[in-house]
Amino acid sequence: MKTSIAKRVLAVAAAGLFSVSAVAQDKASNLDQLLKMVQSSKVAESAEHKKREADFRRQKANQGSLLRQAENTRTSEEARSAALEKKYEEQELLVQQKRQQLDERLGSLKELFGHLTSTAGDLRANMQTSLVSAQYPGRAEFLDQLIDKMNSATKLPTIQEIERLWYEMQRETVEAGKVVKFNTTVILPAGEQVDQEVVRVGNFNIVSNGKYLEMNDNQKLAELIRQPDGKFQSMASDLQSATSGFSPFGVDPTGPTGGSLLKALIASPSMVERWHQGGPVGYIITSVGVFAVLLAIWRLIVLSGVNAKVNAQLRSSTPNTNNPLGRVLSVAEENKGIDGETLELKMEEAVLKERPAIESGLNLLKIIAMVAPLLGLLGTVVGMIITFQAITIFGAGDPKAMAGGISGALITTVLGLCVAIPTVLLHTIVNGRAKRILHILDERSAGIVAENAERK
Repeated sequence: MKTSIAKRVLAVAAAGLFSVSAVAQDKASNLDQLLKMVQSSKVAESAEHKKREADFRRQKANQGSLLRQAENTRTSEEARSAALEKKYEEQELLVQQKRQQLDERLGSLKELFGHLTSTAGDLRANMQTSLVSAQYPGRAEFLDQLIDKMNSATKLPTIQEIERLWYEMQRETVEAGKVVKFNTTVILPAGEQVDQEVVRVGNFNIVSNGKYLEMNDNQKLAELIRQPDGKFQSMASDLQSATSGFSPFGVDPTGPTGGSLLKALIASPSMVERWHQGGPVGYIITSVGVFAVLLAIWRLIVLSGVNAKVNAQLRSSTPNTNNPLGRVLSVAEENKGIDGETLELKMEEAVLKERPAIESGLNLLKIIAMVAPLLGLLGTVVGMIITFQAITIFGAGDPKAMAGGISGALITTVLGLCVAIPTVLLHTIVNGRAKRILHILDERSAGIVAENAERK
């Protein structure tokens, strides 16, 4: 019984040491081997504990040494900090004395430096947007240095620097009244940089090869993507090729303030662009207008020929069937012996036969003159709907975009009126020609009827 209990205790002890000791990886075949394995595991753990204890003591000793070094460093730094604070107080007092001495020596120069600083700042702002800087780059750097010196408590501007400020002001004024040619780098719309001759017209415009240029934020000249009308470009080319005398040129008077007038002219769409703004309705109105003009011209040519033949028939006593009057007169010749009422009916019938050919196209011109404004109104309503939909989506924060949409919507109304007004005038002219011929036919037929009644 005791033997079995001892076996169980040893088995439990072996199971507890199995995961700790490397020796327990092998299985014991009997109790003696198990007992040896337990003993060797205790010896190994004891040696390991002693090693750890030695490491701990050694680290504790090192930590004590480091602590003493840190305390010594803190003490020395505190002493150094006290010395620096004392020195700082002494230096601060010295700086205050020097500043007071500087203020006493400057006297009224402080007010002068204030005015110079303000003047230099204004001049620097003007130079950054001035076209003269394209010819004389780097002028603003001197002004930056001068302003820094006048605002500094340790530096003073020299007499030469103050005189140069006066010189730069005078040069800006003088150069703004000159027309000068010089070579510089120009950025083309494609992004290519080329060295070419440019012409600076005061501080208003710069042109090159018939193109208007602008100065970007980096004070580089760039060719405008959109150019003004061709006549202005032609004048720019003539100015560049001129050697003396006067040459007409389109100057932007708002050039020194940013060239807002030139930008507005360039941004304004051309006639073709405005026509395209009309969209499909605008194209339909234009097509109808072209058709109306061609129809009116064709009817004028036809009626002019008919009128010439009728006039020739009036001078002739023999009826000719190549004109309406001749055909009406031939009907009278064929019915000489009939009574007056019958002849009158025959003549009215002959005139009625000639009327459709003479009045051909008049009703169509009248319809076009009435429909064109309605088409224009239709296009305007459609454009306004699209504009309001865009406002609903993107909001009305940009008045220019909203005004541009409304302006584009009104293009169709303008196109409708441009078609209707000439069509009405052409209809009046063509109708007048036709009525003149019909009046001659009615007059001659009534005269023939009257002569026949007098003979009876």
